[in-house]
Amino acid sequence: MSVNIDQLTQLLGPRGTLLGDDVKARPNYAWGMGSCPARAIIRPSSTEALADAMAMCYDAHQTMVPWGGLTGLVNGITCAEQDIAISLELMNGIDSFDADAGVMVVKAGTPLQVVQDAAREKGWLFPVDLGARGTATIGGMIATNAGGNSVIRYGMMRHQILGIEAVLPDGRIIDAMNEMLKNNTGYDLKHLLIGAEGTLGIVTKAVLKLQPSPLRTFTAMVVCDDFGGVKKLLKNASTQLASSLTAFEAMWGNYYDLNVAETGRHQAVLPPHQAFYVLLESSHSEITETNPLEVFLEEQLGTEVISDAVIANSAQQADQLWAIRDDVEAKVIAHKPTIGYDVSLPLRHMQAYTEQLERALRECDPNVKCVIFGHLGDGNIHLGIGPAPDKKAIDDIVYNLLTQFKGSVSAEHGIGLDKRAYLNLCRTEAEIHVMKSIKAAIDPRGLMNPGKVFAQ
Repeated sequence: MSVNIDQLTQLLGPRGTLLGDDVKARPNYAWGMGSCPARAIIRPSSTEALADAMAMCYDAHQTMVPWGGLTGLVNGITCAEQDIAISLELMNGIDSFDADAGVMVVKAGTPLQVVQDAAREKGWLFPVDLGARGTATIGGMIATNAGGNSVIRYGMMRHQILGIEAVLPDGRIIDAMNEMLKNNTGYDLKHLLIGAEGTLGIVTKAVLKLQPSPLRTFTAMVVCDDFGGVKKLLKNASTQLASSLTAFEAMWGNYYDLNVAETGRHQAVLPPHQAFYVLLESSHSEITETNPLEVFLEEQLGTEVISDAVIANSAQQADQLWAIRDDVEAKVIAHKPTIGYDVSLPLRHMQAYTEQLERALRECDPNVKCVIFGHLGDGNIHLGIGPAPDKKAIDDIVYNLLTQFKGSVSAEHGIGLDKRAYLNLCRTEAEIHVMKSIKAAIDPRGLMNPGKVFAQ
């Protein structure tokens, strides 16, 4: 069965339904690739309109694929020809802002940068930050439990959410718009939907918990001669800088060299061909006469934990340092076809994993290169591997090796279609059974984002 498109159009209006070439113009895969083959894209303008449309789809056994800003990297928004895509792009904006409490209520289609800018204007900070901040939406970030650059200090998207409103597959509206930090009244349903990748329903609004905006932020990039130095630097920074440490971004030398020396996309701020580069950020709620990060790094130089450093003296210089770290497109351009991976594992195993991975990749294909970078402070690293003509072979190497180190095949991007065959490597049979039981209870007809996370 399938829903009557004419009835959907009548319900939502001509602006609320896209057909034909307007659908094909939208991507169907990660990195903006492909052409969407869905029957239609619906764009409701309110929670009530979305609920009515989803109820109509549910009654007709119509499969539905929720869309955010389409910046995900695991093909969690990929549609088949029989699907209806649901975009919340018209459901955007800030509903309310309690500047005294630091609580903001936003619609799910609101871009991250809009939220960040609005918070900053009132002296607050929304701490989850991504390179795709101008496009990624709050709803999509909730659906994937996005992480980003400041997880070491503020946590992931899950930690910023006080309450949500959502529509279940059959059109029922869940109003859990809690604004309190403490509310122990039964099951916390929002946590089922956060990170569920749209397989249980669609989040339409969220109550966001903000943080006080720092008055001063200091940024630096340093060189470590070995991974032992990186670990020591992280321990020292976590101890001495404590809660002011808001970012600890590690780049293996091959990633820095790719962006600076090989492609020339960025000016070298430190000499290339070093073992490891680390970008540190320290944020403070008071204005000090000295730079605490500079004082800390002088000590690390003195004890030879680091061998070189550059400290940003302006916001522009800080942006220059961050631009090197954030330029993930360099690997896509330089080593086509490139596959991007997002994994996590305990810090104590990270060196052994990456060394064994690089060795296994060379044995598989001497032409394959692997560049590595990551948040590290939260155990999350990203891999750019290419040219990779045999994706399945590379997937098997990357993910199967993780089992030896008790790692996760996805740190912050989710499962989607790309990783569902490897879910059993980091989730037990009992865990997957419970997940499927929850899915069957909330979406018994299997209509929401079918085939994502696990096969149905």
